Amino acid sequence: MRIIESNKKPENTKKKTKEGKVYMEQENIVIYNDDFLATSCVEENSVDLIVTSPPYNVDIRYNSFDDKIPYEKYLEFTGLWLEKAYRLSKEDGRLCLNIPLDKNKGGQQSVYADIVTIAKKIGWKYHSTVVWNEGNISRRTAWGSWLSASAPYVIAPVEMIVIMYRKRWKKLSKGKKSNITKDEFIEWTNGLWTFSGESKKRVKHPAPFPVELPKRCIKLFTFVGDTVLDPFLGSGSTLIACALLNRKGIGVEIDKNYCEIAKKRILKSKTVLKPLVNFFSM
Repeated sequence: MRIIESNKKPENTKKKTKEGKVYMEQENIVIYNDDFLATSCVEENSVDLIVTSPPYNVDIRYNSFDDKIPYEKYLEFTGLWLEKAYRLSKEDGRLCLNIPLDKNKGGQQSVYADIVTIAKKIGWKYHSTVVWNEGNISRRTAWGSWLSASAPYVIAPVEMIVIMYRKRWKKLSKGKKSNITKDEFIEWTNGLWTFSGESKKRVKHPAPFPVELPKRCIKLFTFVGDTVLDPFLGSGSTLIACALLNRKGIGVEIDKNYCEIAKKRILKSKTVLKPLVNFFSM
């Protein structure tokens, strides 16, 4: 499995690795076209918040990732990237992890519970969980035993956003600014969020999440100017939110085509960005 087997130290120096992997960069946004497990582009103890939605292992047709592997291997991969994410985070660094509650495809698995358990073993401390009511129950096609007690499927039309932190929850706020409004704070500290998902067809990515998700996490859990990382950037929603909210955004994405999609979405979402430097095409 490509992304699991690549957990090796790069042969080049750190500086050369950074230069060779930068796909797009501007004042406060950078995209690395790299494998998160292998990259050395992000310094340890440098990230204030990680917002990401990793592969779900439900046979989604990604370009550069096998999303249908044995569940044990999937949990092994999860442990590897969560451990690296832990090292990259500051002592008061936080993690907002968008994952399914469970899954039925390929056998019932308690995905949320298993991943939280792995994260805690690594050292991540649990803070809370937001239930994201995506409202996609109308698209379901699997019922198990229809109108029978034989073997019915119970499917919750929600996803989870588990919130964890590295060593201490409270951030030092001296000299830092929050730009969250009173109404946003009141609404978003309620652990049930209801908003629609993102269109795969519109974004041209098999599993995008809407900008609303990282926007809420970033405004609620970081200060203006903080560093936010998405190790599975995909279509770039996290960096769009960073660009709009004046945070330093770092995205790592293994697939070149998805890097391009992310770059175009960032440019389209905020046309008054400073000129970009696209190192990849130089």
